[in-house]
Order: sequence, then structure tokens, then C-alpha cells
Amino acid sequence: MARIKVHELRNKSKTELLAQLKDLKAELSLLRVAKVTGGAPNKLSKIKVVRLSIAQVLTVISQKQKLALREAYKNKKYLPLDLRPKKTRAIRKPGYSVVEFYVAAGLYLWLLKKKSSLL
Repeated sequence: MARIKVHELRNKSKTELLAQLKDLKAELSLLRVAKVTGGAPNKLSKIKVVRLSIAQVLTVISQKQKLALREAYKNKKYLPLDLRPKKTRAIRKPGYSVVEFYVAAGLYLWLLKKKSSLL
């Protein structure tokens, strides 16, 4: 089995992705059984490819879910915590400037030397 191309996964629906995920997990379990029973080396090398494919499918599914949530909460007053910017607690506080952040991090002099556009 060749590696899955992510751009092809993005065009599939969620049900197709879940079906493909189920197939990949079944194949992985068969390959692991073959590994224990002393299967052929070509089957053992497929384990890595299948694991990567499973990760790619799961990543596309989660990205689609997050995109749908962002669309749903686009014009709402409050955002769920996992859709808010991560950053740090101090930066998220109102009234916190970028200069204060860099001073606290000890990068202020470095930025002055570089004449950064952030200041």
C-alpha cells in the first residue's frame, strides 16, 4: 500500500474518511498479527506506512471538525476555549503590549538592535 496523499483526503466526506480509517486500522491489526507470527519482511515494513496513513486521516478529520466549529462560532459573542488563540496567559490579558512581552522575555535590547517593526 502506497502512502495516502493528504490533498486527496481533504476532498473526501467525513463518512468516507471514517470508513477509510476503519479499513486502515483493520489492516494494521492484521500486520501486527503477521509480525508476531513471523510474517514476511515486506509486511513488517508496511506497518509504518499504515500508521502514518492513520495519523493523516485522523489529522484531516480533526482539521475539518475544527474548521466547521470555527464557522459555527464565527459571529458569536463567546468562543470555546480550544478555538481561542493559545499564546500565554499574560499575553491574552487585555492591555498587554508586545513591548512588555519582549521586555519580560529579555529580548527588548535584541529587538532594538534589529529595529523590529513590532515596536
